[in-house]
Amino acid sequence: MRRIIISDASCIILFEKIGQLHLLSQLFGEIVITPEISNEFGRDLPDWVLIDSPRNKTYQTILEASLDKGEASAIALLAIEQADSLLILDDLKGRKYATELGLKITGAFGLIIEAKNSGLIDKVKPILESIKNTNFRLSAELEEKVLKMAGEARSA
Repeated sequence: MRRIIISDASCIILFEKIGQLHLLSQLFGEIVITPEISNEFGRDLPDWVLIDSPRNKTYQTILEASLDKGEASAIALLAIEQADSLLILDDLKGRKYATELGLKITGAFGLIIEAKNSGLIDKVKPILESIKNTNFRLSAELEEKVLKMAGEARSA
């Protein structure tokens, strides 16, 4: 069975803002999002982004008591119906819930490192610089960690 990638809105929005949305398609072929995530994105989506809804709306409603609608819908779809898939999620609270459910997760920075490891980009640093020009939070510590993981950290 083909692995399906499900993303929350923040990653799609971030990659679109920095002109790197195509990396998701290059890494995975296609991704699946929910209608709630599509609404949060608020723009036309490329044809490699598929939209699917969780069948179990009760589980989604329970998750919405603690998470926003997009995250709740993605976790509900992944946890019950696509358990062998990968969830792309940057929100700390959402990541905690997903981890407790035993889901496989990554975030925008993990995808950027994967893009470098796959040869899709040469360097991570220019992408991090683009991210700093958005409203996405990137602390100096996280930036250094990502650069180290990408093999681009400054020498001591």
